Amino acid sequence: MSDLAGERVTSMEESREHEPHRDYTGSKIGMWLFLFSECMLFGGLFVLYAMYRADFTSAFLAGGKDMNTFIGVFNTIVLLTGSWTVAMSITAVQRNQKKLAIGLLSTTIVLGALFMVLKLMEWGDHIHHGLYPSSSALAGKHGLQVFFSMYYVMTGLHGLHVIAGMTVLIVMLIMLIRGKITAEHSVALENAALYWHLVDIIWIFLLPLFYLAA
Repeated sequence: MSDLAGERVTSMEESREHEPHRDYTGSKIGMWLFLFSECMLFGGLFVLYAMYRADFTSAFLAGGKDMNTFIGVFNTIVLLTGSWTVAMSITAVQRNQKKLAIGLLSTTIVLGALFMVLKLMEWGDHIHHGLYPSSSALAGKHGLQVFFSMYYVMTGLHGLHVIAGMTVLIVMLIMLIRGKITAEHSVALENAALYWHLVDIIWIFLLPLFYLAA
């Protein structure tokens, strides 16, 4: 009897040895460090924006009047809704509601795509009206050229982060469908959601800087 019990213990120990090592704490710490570096990147751009705005206050106010406030606010709602659905997808996973989690995560990805479509349409409209650096419409208007330079750089960099976030979420969706993300192993989805929340927070700062600048 004791031999049988010993064999079971040995078998359990061997199975644990073959389980992949998962350092969830290290993964979360690494993600927070990465997010901190992203905050430093945009923080530097925010400081640069403040310096230019102090030098060209009237031009920045005029540039803000050329922004489509409705699209800016609507895109904010789109991203915030995406943050809510990705957070709810984590809750669904932890409750073993796989289908609901897949639907919620898919919704976040679709909302991210909608944000990018609206942003590209807005960029296209600005370019069509000559609202970009070195255009003839802004010739001799150095302050406005600086404003739109900051606008394209900062919203463009944010757009790249949205695309990166969507790519990560698509990978998470595939993993979720294949059963690699479960209630016991959901840290990857949690980290992806943290990144998406950062994308939203950055946009919340960009909204008043450009769309509410007037």
